[in-house]
Amino acid sequence: MKTIKEISEQLQQTSNPEPWMRTLEDDHRAGVKKELQKWYRNYEKIRQLEQMLQEKINFDNRYRTDGGALVAGVDEAGRGPLAGPVVCAAVILPDEAPQLLGLNDSKKLPVQERNRLSTIIKEVAISYSVHIQSAERIDEMNIYAATRESMEKAVSTLAACPDIVLADAMKLQVGCKSESIIKGDAQSLAIAAASILAKTTRDQLMNRLHEEFPMYNFKKNAGYGTEEHVEALHLHGPCAHHRKTFEPVKSILEGR
Repeated sequence: MKTIKEISEQLQQTSNPEPWMRTLEDDHRAGVKKELQKWYRNYEKIRQLEQMLQEKINFDNRYRTDGGALVAGVDEAGRGPLAGPVVCAAVILPDEAPQLLGLNDSKKLPVQERNRLSTIIKEVAISYSVHIQSAERIDEMNIYAATRESMEKAVSTLAACPDIVLADAMKLQVGCKSESIIKGDAQSLAIAAASILAKTTRDQLMNRLHEEFPMYNFKKNAGYGTEEHVEALHLHGPCAHHRKTFEPVKSILEGR
């Protein structure tokens, strides 16, 4: 009879249910039952992730005019904060990308998973591009126009020319067909990949700004208007990276 440790190791090396596993169901040892239940939970989780990945691939495939068409996904991070840039990313993925199992809207993933996926996206992407739109430019144009311009610049600097661009809730003027997809980062694999690159890039930038301006705690709030951040604004005033047209930054600068 195999030990519980030996059974655990064998289960870890098993990807799909196999006939020998049925005998474990009759094993009287609680440790064996625990390991078997653990394996089935993990197996079901992987199956769900595989289904989610395929659904996102299928969504993007609807927009391919032929098998070789390149679909670019575009998304942004940082439209709402009081400080820091808007970061936009464009990503073209290959037809098959099993390495991206678990890829989803960046807001639904923990930091470590976003960083892990960001590295993989850069490795497997046919092309990707990231554009950083400064707070100054946001104040010059308004947040909507500045975000759209940043998205378009991200697309224009891709090394490969896409046949169609899928943007998250934004209609773009680019050199090819473009579609605005509501909640695109939850439906499209390419948009979800772009959301990961935009979010991880912006987080890195805000962490650097935190080192320069620790009083605002950008590392924690990413520039969003938390109570702590607003209190720091009233105490220290805005810095060069605050958006002067956003409230309450605007009123503080005007002395109200």
